[in-house]
Amino acid sequence: MTTLDDIEKAVAELPMDQLARFRAWFEEFEAMRFDKKIERDAAGGKLDRLAERALADFRAGRAREL
Repeated sequence: MTTLDDIEKAVAELPMDQLARFRAWFEEFEAMRFDKKIERDAAGGKLDRLAERALADFRAGRAREL
């Protein structure tokens, strides 16, 4: 099995064009993981309190349009 040290060494040795491709892939990979976590949190009710507070602030006029 590959260790983190092996991965770090391999990434450090990538030519610039391949490093750019890896970086783009990793950013997309991280974004997908983040999106899935947000979806799980929302489905599990972890964001309900934040949403309720935001709506209360909006209704009370403590919000502004962006």
